[in-house]
Amino acid sequence: MFSNDRLVILDADGTTIDAFRAIEKAFTHLGMDIGPLARFQKRRNLFKYIGGFKEMPQNLRRQIGPGRRTKLIATLTEVYREEACMFDGIEALVHRLTAADDVRVGIVTRNITNDPLVTLTKLFDRHGIEPERLDFLVHLPLSENKLGYFRQTRERFNINPARAFACGDEAKDFRAAINSGMHPFMVSYGFEDFDRLHGKHEIPAEVISRSPDELAWRVLHALQLDPEPALSPVTD
Repeated sequence: MFSNDRLVILDADGTTIDAFRAIEKAFTHLGMDIGPLARFQKRRNLFKYIGGFKEMPQNLRRQIGPGRRTKLIATLTEVYREEACMFDGIEALVHRLTAADDVRVGIVTRNITNDPLVTLTKLFDRHGIEPERLDFLVHLPLSENKLGYFRQTRERFNINPARAFACGDEAKDFRAAINSGMHPFMVSYGFEDFDRLHGKHEIPAEVISRSPDELAWRVLHALQLDPEPALSPVTD
């Protein structure tokens, strides 16, 4: 028998966290240029961090060589911990989800900073989200598929697949959600734009949110949660 709880798995970079702005700041600190978001979203993963044709020569010169990648990751880590932000509206969404007694909510991420769980804990703490508010915070290597952990998480909390949801910004997030029996919430403001998600990867337009506010509305509506917890009635 399943529990009566619902499950929401959030992605970090590009879904809850404005990763592009963090990467942009790290590149600027090191004298590099990542290019505009619109072009960043259209690049394949292999090329996302070396820029387009305009930025590539300069970026490659500053990324190739002893210790340069280490310095880039260290700079990105510092930016995440001290400057990076959650998207507008997502902080309130996380607070609302964690306040619901029957919702299990947490984050599965492939964040590439140093000690990513420490990094994300610092970032979330700046937004008033203490680690204990989340039911799980998991980091996976870049090479590891989220599918296995999605299934493990659902089984750990004994959740009916029909009451499980996963949010992400890349096609592989969609596949992991579908293949684990969960409902996908996709966003087109992160690492992949709407045309790439819908046109190239054939993800249904109906499950793609174009803004953080739209994602928050979709999630809360699906879970039948008001934007803010209902206040207890005042009694004499």
